[in-house]
Amino acid sequence: MEKETKNAGILGIGNLLLSDESFGVHVIEYLEKHYHFSETVTLLDGGTAGIYMAPFLEEHDPIFVVDVVNLEDATPGSLYTFTGEDARNGSMQTRMSPHQLGILEILDICKLRGIEPECVEFYCVVPESFETGLEMSDVVASQVEKISGLLVQRLQKMGYGAGLIEKEHA
Repeated sequence: MEKETKNAGILGIGNLLLSDESFGVHVIEYLEKHYHFSETVTLLDGGTAGIYMAPFLEEHDPIFVVDVVNLEDATPGSLYTFTGEDARNGSMQTRMSPHQLGILEILDICKLRGIEPECVEFYCVVPESFETGLEMSDVVASQVEKISGLLVQRLQKMGYGAGLIEKEHA
């Protein structure tokens, strides 16, 4: 049986009402504003949708999850990448953001259904604040463009570069 080819998916997670918690959503907005992606790449502002993200996870492979991560003694604004395996085996020694456990549980449900993505990668920033507010802290906001560039480079390296065009800056 031939393996089904799926589109790549970039999933931004976060709550727009809790300052730095909104990082993943802002990355999706940045990517939509600054790049044209081919039909082989799908962007999703997952917000705090929880289990409702399961169809997206089942229909895409690879999956790139953009979120915040709480790491003990880490400097706010620091960028980290993890594989799905890192997240599952606890080798990160981290407590992910409150909804991160939800993503791992959703991936487990996908696995039970036999539709788990083979490649899951997390692109994360260490938050400075979870205070109520619509603006991210400067140190976290300054990482949106950088992590977006890392995602674009990763897509290109994996062969998803065709049709990936940086939009003209007006």
